[in-house]
Amino acid sequence: QVQLVESGGGLVQAGGSLRLSCAASGSMFRIDAMGWYRQAPGKQRDLVASITRGGSTNYTDSVKGRFTISRDNAKNTVYLQMNSLKPEDTAVYYCNADVRSFTSGLRPEAYWGQGTQVTVSS
Repeated sequence: QVQLVESGGGLVQAGGSLRLSCAASGSMFRIDAMGWYRQAPGKQRDLVASITRGGSTNYTDSVKGRFTISRDNAKNTVYLQMNSLKPEDTAVYYCNADVRSFTSGLRPEAYWGQGTQVTVSS
């Protein structure tokens, strides 16, 4: 079984910064793409940023130039550096990873973290 554990959320004033981390552990052969999603109250969960194993990145338009996603393959960890935070960034942030394991026949399976709250005050 694979577990994703997030950390780094909290309360910050507008214009401030936070860094989220998500570490994967368990029986894994390889992690393909990793990403961060967010869900505000009453809204659907949306992609914020994603990164391939080779380091190619993708961002939703509203965070381009402010957020940076990165990963450390040796540590099975993905990060999200969030700068110039805005009140509209307030949400629960979820880590996602596509994991290949021997129990899945090396087919990629999606795993989710438990979520970490990010609150940006105006």
